[in-house]
Amino acid sequence: MKTLTKSEEQVMQALWKVEKGFLKDIIDQMPDPKPHTNTVATMLKILIEKKFVDYEVFSRAHRYFPLISKESYSKGSLSKFVDNYFSGSYQQAVSFLVKEKEMSIQDLELLLQQLKK
Repeated sequence: MKTLTKSEEQVMQALWKVEKGFLKDIIDQMPDPKPHTNTVATMLKILIEKKFVDYEVFSRAHRYFPLISKESYSKGSLSKFVDNYFSGSYQQAVSFLVKEKEMSIQDLELLLQQLKK
Protein backbone atom coordinates (compact mmCIF):
# COMPACT_ATOMS: atom_id res chain seq x y z
CA MET A 1 0.00 0.00 0.00
CA LYS A 2 1.28 3.45 -0.89
CA THR A 3 1.86 5.91 1.91
CA LEU A 4 0.07 9.22 2.18
CA THR A 5 1.44 12.65 2.96
CA LYS A 6 -0.01 14.49 5.96
CA SER A 7 -2.21 16.60 3.69
CA GLU A 8 -3.47 13.57 1.78
CA GLU A 9 -4.18 11.75 5.01
CA GLN A 10 -6.13 14.75 6.31
CA VAL A 11 -8.33 14.66 3.19
CA MET A 12 -8.82 10.90 3.62
CA GLN A 13 -9.81 11.36 7.28
CA ALA A 14 -12.51 13.81 6.18
CA LEU A 15 -13.67 11.52 3.37
CA TRP A 16 -13.86 8.52 5.71
CA LYS A 17 -16.14 10.62 7.95
CA VAL A 18 -18.56 11.53 5.14
CA GLU A 19 -18.21 8.14 3.37
CA LYS A 20 -19.39 9.69 0.08
CA GLY A 21 -19.32 13.39 -0.54
CA PHE A 22 -18.81 16.35 -2.79
CA LEU A 23 -15.82 18.66 -2.45
CA LYS A 24 -17.71 21.00 -0.10
CA ASP A 25 -18.76 18.09 2.15
CA ILE A 26 -15.15 16.98 2.48
CA ILE A 27 -13.89 20.48 3.26
CA ASP A 28 -16.64 20.91 5.88
CA GLN A 29 -15.24 17.86 7.74
CA MET A 30 -11.71 19.23 7.84
CA PRO A 31 -10.34 21.06 10.89
CA ASP A 32 -9.93 24.84 11.00
CA PRO A 33 -8.28 26.61 9.38
CA LYS A 34 -9.92 25.00 6.37
CA PRO A 35 -7.66 24.51 3.35
CA HIS A 36 -8.46 26.28 0.09
CA THR A 37 -10.87 24.50 -2.25
CA ASN A 38 -8.21 24.20 -4.97
CA THR A 39 -5.82 22.57 -2.51
CA VAL A 40 -8.35 19.90 -1.55
CA ALA A 41 -9.29 19.35 -5.20
CA THR A 42 -5.61 18.79 -6.02
CA MET A 43 -5.25 16.36 -3.10
CA LEU A 44 -8.28 14.44 -4.35
CA LYS A 45 -6.74 14.16 -7.84
CA ILE A 46 -3.57 12.75 -6.29
CA LEU A 47 -5.58 10.33 -4.15
CA ILE A 48 -7.42 9.15 -7.28
CA GLU A 49 -4.06 8.54 -9.01
CA LYS A 50 -2.86 6.60 -5.93
CA LYS A 51 -6.07 4.51 -6.08
CA PHE A 52 -7.26 5.62 -2.64
CA VAL A 53 -10.31 7.52 -3.95
CA ASP A 54 -12.73 7.33 -6.85
CA TYR A 55 -15.75 9.41 -7.85
CA GLU A 56 -19.16 9.42 -9.49
CA VAL A 57 -20.20 12.24 -11.82
CA PHE A 58 -23.40 14.18 -11.11
CA SER A 59 -23.91 16.81 -13.83
CA ARG A 60 -20.76 18.91 -13.40
CA ALA A 61 -19.96 17.82 -9.86
CA HIS A 62 -18.02 14.82 -8.60
CA ARG A 63 -19.07 12.81 -5.57
CA TYR A 64 -15.98 11.22 -4.06
CA PHE A 65 -15.73 7.99 -2.09
CA PRO A 66 -12.83 6.05 -0.54
CA LEU A 67 -11.57 2.88 -2.19
CA ILE A 68 -9.61 1.90 0.92
CA SER A 69 -11.19 1.65 4.36
CA LYS A 70 -9.78 3.52 7.32
CA GLU A 71 -9.20 0.19 9.07
CA SER A 72 -7.22 -1.21 6.15
CA TYR A 73 -5.05 1.90 5.89
CA SER A 74 -4.52 2.00 9.68
CA LYS A 75 -3.45 -1.63 9.73
CA GLY A 76 -0.95 -1.09 6.92
CA SER A 77 0.41 2.10 8.46
CA LEU A 78 0.82 0.52 11.88
CA SER A 79 2.57 -2.53 10.42
CA LYS A 80 4.94 -0.32 8.46
CA PHE A 81 5.64 1.82 11.54
CA VAL A 82 6.39 -1.22 13.70
CA ASP A 83 8.59 -2.69 10.96
CA ASN A 84 10.55 0.56 10.54
CA TYR A 85 11.02 1.50 14.19
CA PHE A 86 10.78 -1.75 16.15
CA SER A 87 12.14 -4.39 13.73
CA GLY A 88 8.63 -5.74 13.27
CA SER A 89 8.21 -6.50 16.98
CA TYR A 90 4.88 -5.40 18.44
CA GLN A 91 6.19 -6.47 21.85
CA GLN A 92 9.02 -3.92 21.54
CA ALA A 93 6.52 -1.27 20.40
CA VAL A 94 4.24 -1.85 23.40
CA SER A 95 7.24 -1.96 25.77
CA PHE A 96 8.37 1.37 24.36
CA LEU A 97 4.92 2.91 24.94
CA VAL A 98 4.86 1.69 28.54
CA LYS A 99 8.44 2.86 29.16
CA GLU A 100 7.69 6.32 27.73
CA LYS A 101 4.53 6.49 29.86
CA GLU A 102 2.33 6.72 26.76
CA MET A 103 0.55 3.56 27.88
CA SER A 104 -0.30 2.90 31.51
CA ILE A 105 -0.07 -0.43 33.28
CA GLN A 106 -3.89 -0.31 33.53
CA ASP A 107 -4.10 0.09 29.74
CA LEU A 108 -1.75 -2.85 29.33
CA GLU A 109 -3.81 -5.01 31.70
CA LEU A 110 -6.99 -4.09 29.83
CA LEU A 111 -5.31 -5.02 26.56
CA LEU A 112 -4.28 -8.38 28.02
CA GLN A 113 -7.86 -9.04 29.16
CA GLN A 114 -9.14 -8.27 25.66
CA LEU A 115 -6.57 -10.59 24.10
CA LYS A 116 -7.59 -13.43 26.42
CA LYS A 117 -11.22 -13.25 25.21
